[in-house]
Amino acid sequence: MKITTKEVKYVAGLARLELAEKEIKPLTEQLDKILNYVEKLSGAETRGVEPTTHAISVSNAFRSDETRKSLDQEAALANGPVQNGESFEVPKII
Repeated sequence: MKITTKEVKYVAGLARLELAEKEIKPLTEQLDKILNYVEKLSGAETRGVEPTTHAISVSNAFRSDETRKSLDQEAALANGPVQNGESFEVPKII
């Protein structure tokens, strides 16, 4: 076993978690399985494997930066329910 119930209680205390006694044993078993799997993964041969950021190759999905005509003030303000001709009017929140 990679982790003991004493260690689980200690870490739970550090994390300010209140665990019932009946929760500690199953949690210890689950954490032990996780740690065993991580140990198994650390034994995998990775020499010669290129580091990647994605599981599949991804090309740049962004569009090129181009200047385009934006909405004029009147058209933009037409989308708001209340406006004063220069800006949107919103209720005071304080």
